[in-house]
Amino acid sequence: QKIYQGVYCMYSGPNFETPAEIKALRVLGGNAVGMSTVPEVLVANHCNLPVIAISVITNLAAGMNKTKLSHQETLENAGLAENNVLKLIKKFICEVKIDDTPRDN
Repeated sequence: QKIYQGVYCMYSGPNFETPAEIKALRVLGGNAVGMSTVPEVLVANHCNLPVIAISVITNLAAGMNKTKLSHQETLENAGLAENNVLKLIKKFICEVKIDDTPRDN
């Protein structure tokens, strides 16, 4: 499996983004969009907690695919990624080096 790095953007949910919103994010340099990761990271940062995030792209955005978006497609693709995500997390836990020094944000 490939791991990509990019710019993660957020629109509040719980709904799929419109084609116009996706075009706007492209103009801003976004590579992926989600609903929950950004607010959670903002809260963690506010609490001075270190954060690592993993995102699984579960569907192509509105206007990027010929088929209509569905929550079922999202659930199915998340299920297909489950084993790879678990392997990645387990490997990260085994290899991570914890730095307990205070962060200065």
